[in-house]
Amino acid sequence: MKSAADALLFQLKSRGEQSAATLAAALAITPMGAHKQLQQLLEQGLVSSSDHVDGPGRPKRLWRLTATGHGRFPDRHGELALQLIEQTAALFGPEGLERLIAAREASVRDRYLARLATARGLAERLRRLCALRAEEGYMARLERDGPDWLLVEDHCPICAAASACQGFCRSELALFQYCLGKGVAVRRDEHLLAGARRCAYRVKVVHA
Repeated sequence: MKSAADALLFQLKSRGEQSAATLAAALAITPMGAHKQLQQLLEQGLVSSSDHVDGPGRPKRLWRLTATGHGRFPDRHGELALQLIEQTAALFGPEGLERLIAAREASVRDRYLARLATARGLAERLRRLCALRAEEGYMARLERDGPDWLLVEDHCPICAAASACQGFCRSELALFQYCLGKGVAVRRDEHLLAGARRCAYRVKVVHA
């Protein structure tokens, strides 16, 4: 069972910056309890805060994860991934690195297609894809935005590798497009490596 501190960190990771009152309501604890937890996490360097003015009255204090706080979530052995990428590039050049990315994409694509094979309709394909990504540590979830779907990933377990070689990000976008099939367009609206707090993919029906 998660501790109150872990639950609070998870809420900030998955929903972004929030006030203590919002966090208290989400976790079903008292505002005083939320403030106590936040103060302890602040002392540990896991969260930070800033005041925001939103109309008349006192500024609202919003809390967010620090880089150390984000580091509490698994990164799939990022240091090892970086070493492998650097060594592949050194031994086989850019072409070798592209072959590595393509091989990974093909392997993942086959696994995803097997899980999506019996899905009926876009909504079911998206739910299964979202479940796959969640299993892999991406903290994935689905949202509706008008007629479109948003596949939101609040965490990137391969962030270190993607930072070193953004071909992985390009490959994942192509993977989603391929697996969701014809009749839809997929684009990345938010990108962790571009400074966003998450990655979000917009899935739009382009024809019936």
